[in-house]
Amino acid sequence: MEQIFEGVKEIGVQIYQAIKEGETGKAETFNTSGDQQIKLDILSDQIVEGVLREIDSVKEIISEEKSEPVRFREEGYLVAYDPLDGSSLVDADLTIGSIFGIYTGGYTGKDIITAGYLLYGPRLELVWATGEGVRHYRFKKGEFQLVGELKLGERGKILGPGGTQAKWYKFHKELIDSLFQKGYRLRYSGGMVPDIHQILVKGGGLFAYPGTTDRPQGKLRKLFEVFPFALIVEKAGGLAVDGVRRLLELGYSGYADTTPCFFGSRAEVEEVLEVYRANTPFK
Repeated sequence: MEQIFEGVKEIGVQIYQAIKEGETGKAETFNTSGDQQIKLDILSDQIVEGVLREIDSVKEIISEEKSEPVRFREEGYLVAYDPLDGSSLVDADLTIGSIFGIYTGGYTGKDIITAGYLLYGPRLELVWATGEGVRHYRFKKGEFQLVGELKLGERGKILGPGGTQAKWYKFHKELIDSLFQKGYRLRYSGGMVPDIHQILVKGGGLFAYPGTTDRPQGKLRKLFEVFPFALIVEKAGGLAVDGVRRLLELGYSGYADTTPCFFGSRAEVEEVLEVYRANTPFK
């Protein structure tokens, strides 16, 4: 596992450099979710594959940009990743990131054993979940230096509500409105990595990406985004659910499977569970 952690550090440095100097225009291709790729998506995916290919403990990889896994060897870990989450924000010069989930045996929520993400903004940062907790690193003087451990309190004051609001279910809108009425502050950039990172750094809050009337299963992908962040948030002392169940209890039927998802400190997520369980099925 240490080899993978060191590999992710190398990936971060390479992608950060590519973001600063690479082309940001759109490519002629689309990823497995049907989103048009930008050139940095493709380059970032190539960077990640190139580094992970050389790590003896990595058996295979799958990413948002690939339709099928790439097998390197017969034994080792499985790595599912989003090479450049929020890439559409690059031209607006907003913070984006990379997400990594390390699995063993399969790609269900129960199979993920470690996860982390890189943050490309004013600073290059790395967050990694371990058996002991969630460690936060910052790239300084040519190396990643430990900043500290990220922990969520019982309740926060930050709210990141994703999804098209016109397509929200009525009970979901009422839930979000009630949180704003309690004094929660809107903090939503459209990038999953920076928005959940802010909740982790600030010690609490809620990131919500629900199912909607046009996309009942939500938009965010289980393998590359949801399961990794579910593990990270739980290791930080928070909760991660789909509205009625713990996210890490979910399976998958395809590599691009999506799910509604809610991440945050315990008090907010328990409110989500109460509202959603009272409104199931989601109508």
